[in-house]
Amino acid sequence: MLLPSKKDLKTALEVFALFQWALSALVIVSTVILVNLYLVVFTPYWPVTVLLTWLAFDWKIPERGGCWFTCVRHWCLWKQYCDYFPLKMRSRRSPLGLNYILACHPHGLMSHSCFGHFATEKSGFSKIFPGITPYILTLGAFFWVPFLREYVMSTGACSVSQSSMDFLLTRRGTGNMLIVVVSGLAECRYSLPGSTTLVLKNRTSFVHTVALIPAYASGETELYIKQIFTPGGFVNRFQKWFQSMVYIYPCAFYGHGFLENSWGLLPYARPVTTTVGKPLPLPKIENLSKETVVKYHHKTKFGFSETQELVLT
Repeated sequence: MLLPSKKDLKTALEVFALFQWALSALVIVSTVILVNLYLVVFTPYWPVTVLLTWLAFDWKIPERGGCWFTCVRHWCLWKQYCDYFPLKMRSRRSPLGLNYILACHPHGLMSHSCFGHFATEKSGFSKIFPGITPYILTLGAFFWVPFLREYVMSTGACSVSQSSMDFLLTRRGTGNMLIVVVSGLAECRYSLPGSTTLVLKNRTSFVHTVALIPAYASGETELYIKQIFTPGGFVNRFQKWFQSMVYIYPCAFYGHGFLENSWGLLPYARPVTTTVGKPLPLPKIENLSKETVVKYHHKTKFGFSETQELVLT
């Protein structure tokens, strides 16, 4: 009887590590979609139903720092997760002692690199950023499913709502890093292999009175193949309607299957390198006006010259 080689076992562990996390995310998204559609379509008193469901759980936990477990972040399983692609991180400077917001691009389909680098310790986060506690922020919908939400929060994930960010920046002391994939689902729809479109123009809510750290994941948009439908067409209009109803953008995509040359839900095993820039300090201003936010959101404050052209959508 032939026994599997060490290479085969390592590959199997990498696939399992990736698939169990991707499956958790898909279960959450599918549950949220189905529950929302049922409440909207079949239940005349769906607001009351939603309220009663919420009362059964402490839904404010994702907005109050979550439930961060160091042991989960150190699971050996995450090493296989990072090795699958593989994921690498380069940092130009290690911030110390303050609170930070790390603005990451691009979103891609599932932000695998963002999770691997900042929700686990297998990329050496604590060594690169000593004394810093990371909180990866994501959609509140990921915390709607009991038990699975605890699993998500155990890695340091919290809601990306304004109240959540304010709590982490003002009531958790210093040494906190909030990781935000700034453009979210709006950027996901434009992510295609071979090209990257950054959605920045109207993304100013992440500008706080803390230092901003830019980060870019090269290769994130190469992990899945997405189908882009004709703007204004029936499918495209359905996608926009669906997103307005359940706050999740539906898209047709495929990746690698379990068998060679097959299609499936696994991302393609392609290297992703995340480059983390140096902190961009902002002055402490008690009441931020819209004009002040726009001023520090402007490209000249992020190291670009007035003559350098950026495509904003």
